[in-house]
Amino acid sequence: MADQSLEEKVKETLEAFRPQLNADGGDLEYISIDEENKVHIRLTGACGSCPISEMTLKMGIERYLKETVPEIVEVVQEV
Repeated sequence: MADQSLEEKVKETLEAFRPQLNADGGDLEYISIDEENKVHIRLTGACGSCPISEMTLKMGIERYLKETVPEIVEVVQEV
């Protein structure tokens, strides 16, 4: 389980990224941070069924999150 301040930073960063997903009819749901500092999220709306959702996840959300919160090692999509 991640410490509370790390989780708060991650949630704030995801909230800052959310408008980019909303602009295309998508969204994300924060699930958790595991003991390896991997963030687990679920893409919803248009992003949940988009054929390039993996690219959005890795090149968009993960890249932005790792720049803002360097403790994070990966973002994992839950189904």
